[in-house]
Amino acid sequence: MTAPPVVEDRVADAVSGHWVDRRAPRPARPYLRLARIDRPIGWWLLLLPCWWSSALAAIAAGRALPDPWHLVLFLVGAIAMRGAGSTYNDIADRDLDAQVARTRNRPLPSGQVRARQAAVFLVVQALVGLAVLVQFNAVAIAVGVASLVPVAIYPFMKRVMPMPQLVLGLAFSWGALMGWVALFGGLQAPALLLYGGTVAWVIGYDTIYALQDIEDDEIAGIRSSARFFGERVRLAVGLCYGAAAALVFAAGWQAGMGMVGALGVGLFAAHLGWQVRRLRARDGHGALGLFRSNRDAGLILFAGLAADAAWQGLL
Repeated sequence: MTAPPVVEDRVADAVSGHWVDRRAPRPARPYLRLARIDRPIGWWLLLLPCWWSSALAAIAAGRALPDPWHLVLFLVGAIAMRGAGSTYNDIADRDLDAQVARTRNRPLPSGQVRARQAAVFLVVQALVGLAVLVQFNAVAIAVGVASLVPVAIYPFMKRVMPMPQLVLGLAFSWGALMGWVALFGGLQAPALLLYGGTVAWVIGYDTIYALQDIEDDEIAGIRSSARFFGERVRLAVGLCYGAAAALVFAAGWQAGMGMVGALGVGLFAAHLGWQVRRLRARDGHGALGLFRSNRDAGLILFAGLAADAAWQGLL
């Protein structure tokens, strides 16, 4: 007698062999997957703009290091809010996710978690994020609360906008404002330029990410920048990445960045250029690897900006 097939509940683009799949208690696994703990690239990409902004603020303030306490708070907040945002997105998208091969095993469309249970879990994660946010000054708290607007509308944009990645960029780039306002209590040109550059970066890397789903999205009628750009996707990503590097450099220049920071921006730009050279329009597997490599690109930029602050502090 043939044994029944084993149903794989791990999401297709999760990290293979992650501790969530191997060691977490089985009842907790669907919730950890809702929070994307098995896909850490998400919270890295939310965290890195916060760290860039903190390092940029340190350069402008003449400090040798970004505020260590702020860096820790941003780490905790990024993990919590990435989880909350992903849970909210999955609640809104559970019917669409059931139509896409990469997402149909997510906890909600696969029935591992009910919508009401997911909503409770969302509130818990949001409260953790709120506990982090109230550690900052009043202006930073107000700026942080304002980030909920693009977060709230993003899941619905893929139904009406040809490029929902633009709204995702507005949401995922918010940290580029937070590190600066947490130190200075206000928003000046360097933070706004960094935010613009980060939005362009997010549109670029999420267009790469969307290449994994382009065929299923066409069938389900889901809009994405990958579908919008079509065969010109490589050029489009290159333009986004070029704008990102230029605006980040302008932000550093306005903040008083020196040669060490400029080198960091140059290496960041070189990494983005490498991604564009490797990009292929219908290579979903390769697209996932390129998307994940943006963690390394972001860490290179952070290291350059932090080293610039330290170098200038020694002068």
